[in-house]
Amino acid sequence: MYYSLFEIFSIGIGPSSSHTVGPMKAAKRFIDNLQNSDKLQNVAHLKTHLYGSLALTGIGHGTLNAIAYGFMGLNAEDINPQTDYIKQIKESGKLNIGGNHNIAFSFDTDIVLEKHICLTEHSNGMKFTAFDSKGNILLEETYFSVGGGTIARQDEIHARIDRKPYDVPYQFNSCHELMQICKQNKLTISELVLQNEKSIWGRRSTISKQILKLANIMQENIDIGMQKDGYLPGGLKVKRHAKEMYDRLQSRFASNSTDSLTAIDWINIWAFAVAEENACGGRMVTAPTMGSAGLIPAVMRYMERYGKFLSETEKKNASITFLATASAICSLYRTNASISGAEVGCQGEVGVACSMAAGGLTAAFGGNNAQIENAAEIAMEHNLGLTCDPINGLVQVPCIERNAMGAIKAVNAARLALQRTGTHIVSLDSIIKTMYETGLSLNSDYKETSLAGIAKNAMNC
Repeated sequence: MYYSLFEIFSIGIGPSSSHTVGPMKAAKRFIDNLQNSDKLQNVAHLKTHLYGSLALTGIGHGTLNAIAYGFMGLNAEDINPQTDYIKQIKESGKLNIGGNHNIAFSFDTDIVLEKHICLTEHSNGMKFTAFDSKGNILLEETYFSVGGGTIARQDEIHARIDRKPYDVPYQFNSCHELMQICKQNKLTISELVLQNEKSIWGRRSTISKQILKLANIMQENIDIGMQKDGYLPGGLKVKRHAKEMYDRLQSRFASNSTDSLTAIDWINIWAFAVAEENACGGRMVTAPTMGSAGLIPAVMRYMERYGKFLSETEKKNASITFLATASAICSLYRTNASISGAEVGCQGEVGVACSMAAGGLTAAFGGNNAQIENAAEIAMEHNLGLTCDPINGLVQVPCIERNAMGAIKAVNAARLALQRTGTHIVSLDSIIKTMYETGLSLNSDYKETSLAGIAKNAMNC
């Protein structure tokens, strides 16, 4: 099924699309529903219950703060990074819901972590309840954050699977179908996506402008991240490394270093810079999730730095081609598997981002559709079984390094594909099916619960 590029790449706040962006959207939607039913002014108390992965890793992933933002009626683009909203709430003991109604609120008592309960529909569950001054329930709704910032209410969770498709000229459910449509209509994958987006959103120039806005935010995150030092929040005392890595690499240039693998150092720095910004709760672009948000920007910076583009227009066109192609690849994963670490492990986040980036880079460097499929398949093939086991539930260790390693894999997958004709034995469809089956068979402790793997052994050994 076709997913819009702007569903896949959307602006949000770090550090996790499923644990911050999704819950923030759900909380805001709950408040909007109260407002639309003329019940908001009667609310005296709000209670939130978090289940499964949200309960187990929500504190480290910023879920509680995100819910407060949603209750305040904020969208990601509304948040002023210079304002400490959470500090204001904690100091005053008040929460301004919907932007116009104050109630008493405590993070300690009004958000309950149900660590031993996992709702059957999805591991990222949350229940919101609004009470009046007499304790009567005004509204109660249960939501699920299903990956990439997408949410579904309990009565919609199955409809998500059978969602109404977009009315677009080129609908596809598999890579095989995508390739056949492209061949029949003599289209590249990126051109197919842009024609679909035009049927949804209108003028091509407006679509291109919005895509470039997303690309610019990604690149801004690199530049911001390379300027900051200090430690990441959360208590692990993880040092920010992007700036010192950048300074060290610059000093090597000053000493006329001739290291032939310098490109790898740059990719690592760029991925670290964005992933560290994400860990600090910065404004990010889901790519396709926040936990994997450093990978695609790093590969796009590699594309700009090492691609043979003769003008700024060519660079912009390459960025559009990259992101349009990557979004089509992500549509395949969202249709036939998952991009949620809580559902299929980190192969669904870093693995999918790696596959998207490999395909996008191949397209931007002039690869044909078969080479693009080959690159995307290679990238995921070598991320199969990747667990999601963040220490203390923080999107820091091993997440930041995984972004860098994934970016390197994506570049190598693209280069392998471009050196070949596109003929390959393993199809992208088969690798997506394999990834999903692998994810379902993973023990739940290895799916964003911080109960096993590195999260357990790094602290105990």
